[in-house]
Amino acid sequence: MALSIGIVGLPNVGKSTLFNALTKAQNAQAANYPFCTIEPNTATVPVPDKRLGGLAEIVKPQRILNAMVEFVDIAGLVRGASKGEGLGNQFLANIRECSAILHVVRCFEDENVTHVDGTVDPERDIETIETELIIADMQVVTKRADKLAKQIKADKEAAKSLEECKKLLDLLNQGNMASKFEVPEHNEHFKQIWSELALLTAKKVIYCANVDEQGLEKESVHLEKLRELAKKQNVEVVVVCANLEAELQGLSVEEQTEMLNSYGIEESSLVNVIRSGYNALGLCSYFTAGVQEVRAWTFQAGWKAPQCAAVIHTDFEKGFIRAEVIGYDDYIKHRSESACRNAGVLRVEGKEYVVQDGDVMHFLFNV
Repeated sequence: MALSIGIVGLPNVGKSTLFNALTKAQNAQAANYPFCTIEPNTATVPVPDKRLGGLAEIVKPQRILNAMVEFVDIAGLVRGASKGEGLGNQFLANIRECSAILHVVRCFEDENVTHVDGTVDPERDIETIETELIIADMQVVTKRADKLAKQIKADKEAAKSLEECKKLLDLLNQGNMASKFEVPEHNEHFKQIWSELALLTAKKVIYCANVDEQGLEKESVHLEKLRELAKKQNVEVVVVCANLEAELQGLSVEEQTEMLNSYGIEESSLVNVIRSGYNALGLCSYFTAGVQEVRAWTFQAGWKAPQCAAVIHTDFEKGFIRAEVIGYDDYIKHRSESACRNAGVLRVEGKEYVVQDGDVMHFLFNV
């Protein structure tokens, strides 16, 4: 499974600058005027994981393959986007399939950078975006409810699901996010509909506070207000300086480290954003290690061995027999699979084994 993160925000808050820095793809135009991004930009980048290097040092593989994350950057949303204002609403479909939403919020003052509402106010800006996402979801749910209404005479399940859609619409009408809706466990028909709707406000959200260089050294009033709001909503906050990250591109690793350290930063925004995405979605990584490749695979925390095997290929799950498992720390300590076997730290696990983050796995299957 691949992690996909949709980047949203008002125009001119630094979304495209951040996208360029995160993906090292300089094809997303960045300029100081609204609606600079008129086409959705997508880029797939490797998930940084130092553990791959540790395994590769031992195994000496032909190649190293990181897990991947896709970033989708759409045009900035403005108040009234759901009614056709601006351009962003045209591209909301591009982030409906994303796993999470990175909401970029401006938390710095700069008279040379235009704000669409004239002043910087993180709480107001967030409310503007979330309102437009709610309205967009209402439109999607309404269409599905209309469709169900035409089916109820011939389908009893449609009638039950229509009632749930009405409850959902009431919730959205009150200004609530779809994430607050309790999907009934007993209604399989509606659970399928819920999955198909891919509601924007049902997704996990991460607030990305875009600050200036001074904001990296001392938190601004804007960032403090954002943190207070995020705490109330139980949303994680990632602090980045998009301009600084853009400046890092083209520098050597040593120069990047030196510049980051000068601001008291140890890791780039890319690492922080991806880690926050993983945490928000409850994602982990397991590894396969062989002479051909050392590779990281993304899975959902709590998955059992057959489910994780399916990440590689569905046949692995269908014909799953058992899995040979070595914890990452044990692999690094004993320096080889055979040494781990001799030390008794290579375990043979069955279908009920819950895979742990960092497990080095070898699956045995028969189709």
